[in-house]
Amino acid sequence: MKNCLCLVITVCLTSGVSPLARQTFGSTPGVRLHNLMPVPESIEFKQGRLPFRSSFTTAITGPVDKRLEAAIDRAMRRLEGKTGLTLARGFVESSADATLQIECSGPGMAVQSPEEDESYSLDVDSACARLIAATTVGVIRGLETFLQLLEGGRDGEYFFPSVTVRDKPRFVWRGLLIDCCRHFQPIEVIKRNLDGMAAVKLNVLHWHLSEDQGFRVESKRFPKLQQMGSDGLFYSQQQIRDVINYARDRGIRVVPEFDMPGHITSWLVGHPELGSQPGPYHIERRWGVFNASLDPTRDHVYKVLDKFWGEIAALFPDPYMHIGGDENNGEDWTSNEKIKEFMEKKGIRGTQALQTYFNQRLLAILKKHGKKMVGWDEILQPDLPRDIVVQSWRGQKSLAEAAKKGYQGILSNGYYLDHMLSAATHYAVDPIAENSGLEPSQAGLVLGGEACMWGEYIGPETIDSRVWPRTAAIAERFWSPRSVKDAKDMYRRLERVSVELEEFGLRHNSDPDVLLRRLAGSTDTAAIKTLADVVEPVKHYVRGQAFPATQFTPLTRLVDAARPDSREARRFGRLVEEFLADAPRFSARRDELVEMLGRWRDIEPEFQIAVDQSPILDEVAPLALSLSKAADAGLEAVTFLRKQASAGVDWRDSKLKILSDASAPKGEVELAVISPLKALVVAASQ
Repeated sequence: MKNCLCLVITVCLTSGVSPLARQTFGSTPGVRLHNLMPVPESIEFKQGRLPFRSSFTTAITGPVDKRLEAAIDRAMRRLEGKTGLTLARGFVESSADATLQIECSGPGMAVQSPEEDESYSLDVDSACARLIAATTVGVIRGLETFLQLLEGGRDGEYFFPSVTVRDKPRFVWRGLLIDCCRHFQPIEVIKRNLDGMAAVKLNVLHWHLSEDQGFRVESKRFPKLQQMGSDGLFYSQQQIRDVINYARDRGIRVVPEFDMPGHITSWLVGHPELGSQPGPYHIERRWGVFNASLDPTRDHVYKVLDKFWGEIAALFPDPYMHIGGDENNGEDWTSNEKIKEFMEKKGIRGTQALQTYFNQRLLAILKKHGKKMVGWDEILQPDLPRDIVVQSWRGQKSLAEAAKKGYQGILSNGYYLDHMLSAATHYAVDPIAENSGLEPSQAGLVLGGEACMWGEYIGPETIDSRVWPRTAAIAERFWSPRSVKDAKDMYRRLERVSVELEEFGLRHNSDPDVLLRRLAGSTDTAAIKTLADVVEPVKHYVRGQAFPATQFTPLTRLVDAARPDSREARRFGRLVEEFLADAPRFSARRDELVEMLGRWRDIEPEFQIAVDQSPILDEVAPLALSLSKAADAGLEAVTFLRKQASAGVDWRDSKLKILSDASAPKGEVELAVISPLKALVVAASQ
């Protein structure tokens, strides 16, 4: 699943972010701009508003548990942070006297599962707000919507608009995978990302905990796993419990993944007797698919796995366990004579059939410990029962085929965050394709999806800017109705959500600037930032081809500071579109366009000074020169258009050649403004 190439979905230039205009009622009653993300199932705005003042109070009707109390307290503290007001602690006894009246029927499931009721209703008028849910998780989801509704008025008062919301998720499995094996992520990183997940109503942390590059969990039964396979970077069982409890308080399940029978090298460092080859084994430092695999023919392996999964099942309460199951190339099986003899004796034809044999025995172990199996596409074989869950990296078609065979599934193809694609690209992918051909009962087997943050090129300083804010757009795809798919409006709301996510200590907006200051060696980052704002990391798995990396490679280059979805490039695309639409005057947004192009044209001398001071920037110096030349072509195009004079074919071809040359990546980043510049050049030649 790590080496697939997703289909790149072309996104038009108009997916830029509009300035956040003051919200006003539209001409249609009940239709109004809002900043909610994800968009609720139904929302109707009304006239009037509920003032938010320091006299704001909360009351609860129904059973009250500590998780519910903690969720409400967190919401109140966040409201204080947003407004600067100090609110009374605790709850008032009489619901009739409270500003926020919460009615919760019960705490919900003792161990959260996909069957948990997350629905809620929210009604706000000038007197109070009423939040009603069947479970604590439903209240948690409703509180996030309530907080997002907060607005500031010109009269200096904060308020909630009068509104009626009826809401529930479209999909029950809405996850984020975090790979902590290739690069270890400290507990504080996991926790702040759990807060971000809760804010956008994600409900599954898929925690990737074993890989060729590291085994990341303390095992008391098999301590050599972490002692020899982790470089000392692993989570204690107490830390695991802490994360699970932290996630549960936010309505999030934690599903661990221990990949097998492949991606297993870190296991075999301490336990070579489990491998298909004698070893010795060493932690892998590179990326890719390796031959190491468990020996599926030996009973001893299954005895160890029985004890291991028993320990893990007791540690992780979630009903699902992820066994990976992907990218086992079978090389170590076919080169082992004993394994070949076993296959011949059992009538097992081929390594795929041997992996099915392994999965069947592993499934029996998981069932013994009360768990359900989740695995990547490769586990789907005719001999496996229907109570497994298939996670698809191959795509919507593969997922739909599994559903037609009666298997539950979740989609990750199209949501690979490490592909460095735009939020709009991810947003356009639906877990169920419109032409899937699934009957309603089959569509119900598609549980949802997961965004995947694989760890080859992320560290504690860069992970947030790779996960956020794009994951908020993916979360909306999982929660909101299929009809909610306007990328332009998504970007408008994403701007607001991106800022709100910083409340939790997420550093997606701040860490890139920290990296730029480090690259510059000073606080003067103007020239570097000008380039960084208009480049994006190379897409898919192009990174590493020109500059092979290992687990020890520093993640401190411009490619690590560059954002996957350039806001400046989107703004430029929007300016170009509006400028060209204003034919034949060509006045709209002209001044902004010329200012931006002029700044890019003049970048090269200042950037060269930065390179002289910081040689680490030398690899991207050619891009600064390319940006300068490309911007100059854009300025010429604007001049021709303003004069209503055709630049001619020869001029066009020479400028398109400049733009084509400028599109070549340098230092594993590429200019993200080439397409709108081409549109300017072509328009000027007509």
